[in-house]
Order: sequence, then structure tokens, then C-alpha cells
Amino acid sequence: MQALTAPSIYPCYAASDRELAERLCALLERGADVRIFLEEGQLQPGEDLAEKAREGRMADIVIVLFSRDSMPSRWPRAQWEDALVNEPEAEGVRIAFVKCDDCIPPRVLEPMFEATRLRDVKRWVRGTATAEVVQSEHSADLEVLGIAVADRPGRETVESYGLAMEFARAFRGDFDAVIRVDCGTGTLADMAGELALHLGLNLQGELAENLEHLRIVCAARRLLLVLDGEPPEDLLFEGRCSTLIAREAGPPSTDALRETAREFDGVADWGEACRLARQARRIAHEQFRLAECFEIMTQWRAMAAERHDRPVVDEATRELVWILEGWNRTEEARQLEQVRAHEFDEQLPLFF
Repeated sequence: MQALTAPSIYPCYAASDRELAERLCALLERGADVRIFLEEGQLQPGEDLAEKAREGRMADIVIVLFSRDSMPSRWPRAQWEDALVNEPEAEGVRIAFVKCDDCIPPRVLEPMFEATRLRDVKRWVRGTATAEVVQSEHSADLEVLGIAVADRPGRETVESYGLAMEFARAFRGDFDAVIRVDCGTGTLADMAGELALHLGLNLQGELAENLEHLRIVCAARRLLLVLDGEPPEDLLFEGRCSTLIAREAGPPSTDALRETAREFDGVADWGEACRLARQARRIAHEQFRLAECFEIMTQWRAMAAERHDRPVVDEATRELVWILEGWNRTEEARQLEQVRAHEFDEQLPLFF
């Protein structure tokens, strides 16, 4: 869940470092969901960096930008230790430091970041690891993708599933969560159901209603969705969510309901098909995934009708009626129940 109020950041910087401060703040606003006091943080003539950092403790996080223009030429420890170390620690204010040029800040100040690695500052603000990007043949591609979808919300497409997953591993710290959805197999309801499960959502509605709920939740969170195969447009969300599409399909989903549905689709033996349909129904109920259950029961009912298996037609129809009633599609439920009752009456033996 997102915090009700975004954390605030107070950058302390010299006027000559304004461009770098703006770049850093833009990166943080896009990728860390924060409020920034950019104007207030600029040093005015005669102001001292340590005192500016004290002023910055009105915010949740203080970021001090060190440069030749912001640091005094002589800066005894007694002049900065309380403001930059002791007082923030005592007040529970997070503070970090960015080295902008060849100046030499006090070595004891941590964490200290280089201006060439602003993404590490963003990850520190988010409270995630500042892991190095994996050095591989894809390093340049990973960095381009990082700019496109990790440093800001966005959508990109790559050919390779392996590249998409390498990016997900290397840039995991830039997101609230990384979720991979198999879009190479199954139906839209299957994909939406698995995504909802990953997000911890109980979506018991119809597919269109579930998709709208997913759109709202994903748009509000800094997620990375990795969609491999041919993702439908309905799973391409906007807002703060980023999406990485891999045209190459990865391995089929190991989600229990989707695995069972795949087995059900491919089985030839009717007895086994019935067992799998009942297993899928049980899992769908346990996970509140009624849209998928509705699809499987509809398919199972049609298969049973072709085989003139009246008991299975009756069983599947009862489930469909129950789901339709829960969705307030009462007229459809009533009509289907009438058909079921009529078919059931026809099969009753008559005794004379």
C-alpha cells in the first residue's frame, strides 16, 4: 500500500549546482514518489551549508550536495558534525550526501554518492539496495531500459525474454514490486487472475470489472510488469506503473490455476478432464478467481453436452448459475437454471 502522504525531501545546494539539483529532484519525483523543497534548498548569499541542512530537517529526508561552491574552503569538524551527523540521528531524519565535482567532503559522512550515479540516490531514498547493474553483453541495453522505465514510468518492448528478466533482476530496487505475467498461454481472464494474485487482490467480479480494478491499483503503484508473449492491450496500464514487454514468450506460468487450466485444455480422457475441471473450480474458489472459474465451467459444460453426460452438464450449470447470481446477472442465471431444470427432468426415469 502507498503511504497517505509522500515523504518530503530538502536538497541543500549552491546556486551554481542548480541544474544538477533539478535533475536529481526530477528523478526522485518520477521514481520515488516524494515531495521536494527545491527552491527552499538553494543556498543564498552568505548562507552556510551546515545551517541550511539544519533548516532542511523540516523535511523527512535531507540531501546535501557538496561542491567547490557549496563547501567552505576550510571547514573544521566542529562546524558541521552536529548539523550533518548528530542532530539528524537524534531526530530520526534521514540524511545523505552527493559529491558533485572534485571537492573533498568529510570522509565520515555516509551515505556518500557520486553525481554520476544519481540512480543510487533514488534507491537510497526508496530504501532499496543500490546494487550494481549486471555487467554482461546486455549492459548498454539495460542502461537504456533503465532510463526508459526505471527512472520514470514508461513502457518498452524487447525481443528477448532473457533480457527482460535480466533487467528485472538488475533494477528490482527501483520498483515497489516486479511482477512477471505469462502472456503466451491462456486467456485474458487467466492473466488478469494471476496478476491479481501477485498483488494480493481478491477480485471476484467479472473480467471487465477486474481489469478496471487492476488498472486503478497498478496506476497508483511503482510497479514493473514484465509481460512476455503477446500481451493484450487490457494489461497495458498507465500511471506510475512501468511495463516491459518481451516478444519472446518465456516458460509457461507455474500458477496452480493456470497450470490446471492448461492441463484441462489439452487432456483427451474425459474422466481426467472432469477431475481437472473440479480441481480448477476448487482452486478458483480458494483464490477468489471467479472469472476464470466461469470460463472453465462454461467450457466443461459444453464438452459434457457434446458427450450427452447429463450429470456433468447439471453440475457445471449449477456452478455457472451460482456465479451469475453473485454477479447480479439474475436474468441470465434464471434462464440457465430453467434450462438445467428442464434437462434434469427429462432424464428422470418414469415408473408406471
